[in-house]
Amino acid sequence: MRNIKKHAHSFPKIKSGRLMNQEAKQEYFHEIYSRYQNADKKEKACILDEFCRVCSYNRKYAIRKLKKKKEYIPTVKSRKKGRPGVYNNPVIVQFLKVLLRSTNMICSKRLKQIIPLWLPAYEEMKCYKIPDSIRAKILNISAASIDRIISKERKRTKKLGLSTTKPGSLLKKHIPIKTNQWDETRVGFIEADTVAHCGNSLMGHFIYTVNTVDIATGWTEARAIWGKGQKTCFQAIADIEEHLPFKIKGFDSDNGSEFLNWHLLEYFTGRSNPVEYTRSRAYQKNDNAHIEGKNWTHIRQYLGYKRLDNPEQLKLLNFLYSKYWSDFFNFFIPSGKLISKQRVGAKTIKVHDLPKTPYQRILAHDEVPKTVKAKLKGRFNMLNPFKLEQEIKYLILKILNLY
Repeated sequence: MRNIKKHAHSFPKIKSGRLMNQEAKQEYFHEIYSRYQNADKKEKACILDEFCRVCSYNRKYAIRKLKKKKEYIPTVKSRKKGRPGVYNNPVIVQFLKVLLRSTNMICSKRLKQIIPLWLPAYEEMKCYKIPDSIRAKILNISAASIDRIISKERKRTKKLGLSTTKPGSLLKKHIPIKTNQWDETRVGFIEADTVAHCGNSLMGHFIYTVNTVDIATGWTEARAIWGKGQKTCFQAIADIEEHLPFKIKGFDSDNGSEFLNWHLLEYFTGRSNPVEYTRSRAYQKNDNAHIEGKNWTHIRQYLGYKRLDNPEQLKLLNFLYSKYWSDFFNFFIPSGKLISKQRVGAKTIKVHDLPKTPYQRILAHDEVPKTVKAKLKGRFNMLNPFKLEQEIKYLILKILNLY
């Protein structure tokens, strides 16, 4: 009897079963089972009492559990509960990782919409035909599933890459402030801005990017200029207009002297069909919210904030913008448009449409002529987004190495 009492008090003090998870209970059961089988009747009673106390089991349930041993399988090694994974195929995972890196880490809602555009190019690049069963899964995957699969890749992968507006007061009375809201469903209304590649100092000469965006379609064009001279900015805008797939109906900029000048005023208003030439309010960046967003996503996230003050960098940057940049962003990188915005208490609820590329928005627009759409389709069929991305990355590294 003394041995039994001594043995009973030799159990370690363990917290109540309500605080134990199933894995801990299984381990404890595995430890006492062999001792219970070899014990006499009185020892079994003590072990049973302790088993019920530790695991919070009903006594009859504990007796049945100890009489017949179930095969012990540690829960750590057991199969995860729930239905089998649908998208755990390595082909799917690899494609999503490559797509994420090639698009400079855009969000999963936008990634999902461009999968049909990028998938054929991926097969061409890999010289591999993805089986139809896997292809169907890739095309049907949801944005939430993409987020779950590439969450670790997002954490370990980094993205690639100063306000300098000097007021131009001379022509402010000739160029009106845009007080009426443009019809954002019509093609041809452009917002423009400059991005300074000055590094940490505005001293000396350096390169600027003249960036433009069509509000209705999101079509962007960019050109690099040396300094903010009126003549060079005018030449950049004229070159941009030649490469747009539609005619300019309206042009809106900030109050910088590179935009508010006689060159551009005569260029836009001296036509048989004058362009609606307007400017934003001074020091109100939200007036040009569309182009400010593109300055970040298209310029800063790729070129960063380094100082570019080498004439050779200017040549390479313009070659990049005209040769690869426009095709990559306009044909293969989507963006969503705000449909509605509602204030509910302290929250603002925004509703966006499905992300689409500027190319897709132009094809769906009734104002764009069929000849222009056919030309863009022919151009699209000749492009490979992965090759464009590789060329862009190569030229960016080459430009920054001249820094």
